[in-house]
Amino acid sequence: MRFFRLIKILNVAFRFGLEEFFPGRVWARILRTLVRPATFWRRLERPRAERLRLALEALGPIFIKFGQMLSTRRDLLPNDIANELAKLQDQVPPFSSSLVIATLERVYGKSVNEVFLEFNPDPIASASVAQVHFAVLHDNSEVAVKVLRPGIAKIIANDIALMDSGAWMVETLLPDGKRLKPREVVSEFAHHLDHELDLTQEASNCSQLRRNFLDSPLLLVPEVYWDYCDSEVMVMQRVKGTPISHVSALREQGIDIPKLARMGVEIFFTQVFRDGYFHADMHPGNIFVGEDGRYIAVDFGIMGTLTDEDKNYLAQNFLAFFDRDYRRVAQAHVEAGWAPKDTRVDDFESAIRAVCEPIFDRPLKEISFGRVLFRLFQTSRQFHVEVQPQLVMLQKTLLNVEGLGRDLDPDLDLWSTANPYLGSWMSEQIGWRGMLDRLKKEAPNWAVMLPQFPRLMYHTLSEDRTQELEKRMTELLIEDKRQSRLLVVLLILLTALILWQLWQ
Repeated sequence: MRFFRLIKILNVAFRFGLEEFFPGRVWARILRTLVRPATFWRRLERPRAERLRLALEALGPIFIKFGQMLSTRRDLLPNDIANELAKLQDQVPPFSSSLVIATLERVYGKSVNEVFLEFNPDPIASASVAQVHFAVLHDNSEVAVKVLRPGIAKIIANDIALMDSGAWMVETLLPDGKRLKPREVVSEFAHHLDHELDLTQEASNCSQLRRNFLDSPLLLVPEVYWDYCDSEVMVMQRVKGTPISHVSALREQGIDIPKLARMGVEIFFTQVFRDGYFHADMHPGNIFVGEDGRYIAVDFGIMGTLTDEDKNYLAQNFLAFFDRDYRRVAQAHVEAGWAPKDTRVDDFESAIRAVCEPIFDRPLKEISFGRVLFRLFQTSRQFHVEVQPQLVMLQKTLLNVEGLGRDLDPDLDLWSTANPYLGSWMSEQIGWRGMLDRLKKEAPNWAVMLPQFPRLMYHTLSEDRTQELEKRMTELLIEDKRQSRLLVVLLILLTALILWQLWQ
């Protein structure tokens, strides 16, 4: 099956003449010569950008998503390609209304008219995995109905299998293959796609994000109508807004565009550092702006999560970058185990400085995070830094946020916008507020454990632990001969002896 899928990919690439995008490659010239006699089979009459879009559409959802991500990087792409790929955000060819009706009636076990007071068979948006129709419930609630594309799960499974094979080849054949962890990255991507194929999972993602931003002045998340949701159908509140890519229309509505750009940065950092839960598919087709100036998010199939350790590590790195403390950045990588323990921190610091120093004190229009990340990638390879698969989605989202910010306000200063928020967050985590929050979280566990502590201590001390304590003391002395460690060990032993005597 993978072999036939690979043949299809090559067939589509040659049919639309995609070797044109690699003019300097010897293999591209050879292939062009080989397929030249079959020009009737190739569709080369359209512009190159349109051919690229059509090829991605023909290859299916994963390739469409790749095009969606590329469409936000106008600093990296020619205008013709960026403009054409932008159509992939919400202009993917829809599937037929008859299939939509058939899916709904199979899911609900009744006719569409019995479920909805009104149902518009014409889709309002069509994406790579599902499409959306407007409807009205019998209580007159206006809703958006999302329906999964029939047979899409099998197509994605085949593509993931092919990507896994490619990742295995990269891991096996390239010198840096194992360090890059390509198979783990593919596995992480597949995990998120599995969630996107189950619309009940997407509905739960939507509900969680709505709770996180309930009554927020920054972001509106639609309400989910759970009684109408299924793995193939999701029904949520219909929200009305202007696509964020329509900047001229937003200006006509009196929306403060620079403020909107700053709000986008704040929403991103709020999701990442306050909640550890973020919308990981923030291309312009999924973001709208309401009449009140708030962002409106839709399409919650891909969400990212971060642990407390990830959040703390990222916050320290961001703040160190903003303060230009490159030594701290280098040390953080070594301490986290991302770089080998024997890494020369001073050399690593110099390499990071060479990448980051040129981008400071510049507006966003003069900065390309894509190029910065590429240079950081080259630096990390030089110092054998391991790729962290759990942060791949965050990196993708950061690139999307940059693309949105660049379209809204090219003069946006990302550093000055983000720095105060990160500083406040770190002070809350490290300061007394953070300590109180941690005490509240741990209090229930302490309430259970404390009453049992005397009994557990008695049973522990009543056993013969002399040899074990002596062995542990010897190990600690061998590991570290510093006086402070020895003092701690002696104090532990002395305390244990005193408690033993008290219980006799």
